[in-house]
Amino acid sequence: MGNTEARTHIGLPDLIRLQADARALKLPSARPVRTRQAGLQRSPQRGRGMAFAEVRLYQPGDDIRSIDWRVTARRQEPHTKLYEEERERPVLLLCDLGPSLFFASTGAFKQVRCAQIASILAWLALWSGDQVGGIVFNGETLRVLRPARRKKSVLRLLDTLDELQRRDNRAPEQNEPSDQSRLDMALTEARRVAHTGSRIFVISDFLDISQETGTLLGALARHNGVSALRIVDPLEKELPKSGRFAVAGPDGPVWFDAGNPRFQRAWHEKVTNHEHRLAECFCTSGVTMAEVSTANDPAATLKLLLGPGGRIG
Repeated sequence: MGNTEARTHIGLPDLIRLQADARALKLPSARPVRTRQAGLQRSPQRGRGMAFAEVRLYQPGDDIRSIDWRVTARRQEPHTKLYEEERERPVLLLCDLGPSLFFASTGAFKQVRCAQIASILAWLALWSGDQVGGIVFNGETLRVLRPARRKKSVLRLLDTLDELQRRDNRAPEQNEPSDQSRLDMALTEARRVAHTGSRIFVISDFLDISQETGTLLGALARHNGVSALRIVDPLEKELPKSGRFAVAGPDGPVWFDAGNPRFQRAWHEKVTNHEHRLAECFCTSGVTMAEVSTANDPAATLKLLLGPGGRIG
């Protein structure tokens, strides 16, 4: 991303080309799981399904109808057949393109990283045979794209990501109460849209959290598999020791002196307070959170974050 335009915005053609990055991830094959939500890869559940999986020693509670009598006779110990049940699962991507994501000190803007990560996850979900949908929102607009198992649904999501990155998109589509954060609105909408057992990724910088965010996340996670991907910029973690810098504000650039001890203390206090609120939020919700830096390639980051079966965390 050498030029300025590419750093601040990523268009539909580039989001479509991320299919190649998604294919290059080479996720490990899915393994048996004990929970109902597994991830973006096929989610095997052991039971009486259609595909034979393996034979193992009989365990108390196993269905006696699944006993493999030939193996039992040969090994002189009861053995049970296990089957793999494959189910199509909706994958819902909550994509935050709000004002605070129109920022980066290095790499690409946070909104670009959000769009890239959502695109890669969408392609992976489609190839895994899952339904793909999303809730994309910025400072003014919130779009709901219901999950569907079609390439067209992925392209519609990517097109929305392209459009809502633009700062000049200020036409409100909904008359929502102003005291609720945009992130909370999206989480509330996700509860209405998501079917039980959905796989949900919340991609945001989580600067717009409220006292209700943890409760909303927890309610969503009660019947779905939810992972949070927090997009951060190195400057948000630690200021340079010295120098004058400008950051974008609603009324134009705001300059600050990083060498000012008073400013450093105020910044550190603000960051510490927010990190504490964020830790409480995820503790309340029980949702797993992973970080993605604006400085890093999103495909490489996802390769590290996606564990067996595509599970994050």
